[in-house]
Amino acid sequence: MKTTNLYNEQYRWVAFGRDPKKPSGIIDTNQYIVIDGNRALLMDPGGIEVFSAMLAAVMQLCEIDTITDLFASHQDPDIISSLGLWDQTLPNARLHAPWLWEGFLRHFGLNHIQYVGIPDEGSTLSLNHAELQFVPAHYLHASGNYHVYDPQARILMSGDIGAALEPEGAPMFVEDFDEHVKKMKLFHQRWLPSNRAKKDWIERVSKLDIDIMAPQHGRIFKGDNVKRFLDWFDALEVGIAIP
Repeated sequence: MKTTNLYNEQYRWVAFGRDPKKPSGIIDTNQYIVIDGNRALLMDPGGIEVFSAMLAAVMQLCEIDTITDLFASHQDPDIISSLGLWDQTLPNARLHAPWLWEGFLRHFGLNHIQYVGIPDEGSTLSLNHAELQFVPAHYLHASGNYHVYDPQARILMSGDIGAALEPEGAPMFVEDFDEHVKKMKLFHQRWLPSNRAKKDWIERVSKLDIDIMAPQHGRIFKGDNVKRFLDWFDALEVGIAIP
């Protein structure tokens, strides 16, 4: 499991991804962690099939009990079907996830971790130095959906927004934006159902100071490529089933 540092000042942001040992036919995902002293938030920790790789990668960075909080942007199995195994590993942790999906997420084996339902308008999580915001992203693509924004690190963990499906071995960061559009277009048009929701999200995040936009699939956007993505996404018609 490849790890990439995104921020390392008072606390640390790390991206995980590009697992070469993942089973074939399984979509590749990016996972993220904020490590802030004796507390950490693990975001969209992945499917059950990458649990052992994720656990080993996390333990290279911090003691496992440092993970006091988990986050699930929505209910999809590729990002949270490992929940039952994390539940056994971190019985005293808390899961921050949409209130709407609690009854569904419990099917993954939530027995010990405390479920903290995020209200529709979003909420915040304070670690030690990090003040993280759960930003509404409803209908992009799930009806209850959130992203994580860190105003100090200027990072937006953007879930399925900005996602791309690529072959193994792709770089972690977008290098040629125009070329990368080819890998994003169909995904966004098919999986995101609402232009109105898209416009609401763009208006919301355009007010944030973002240096890095980190989606859960594909490459990470940095610097000017964040603005390029927002402009491209604003002009894209979504909710299209293309034969």
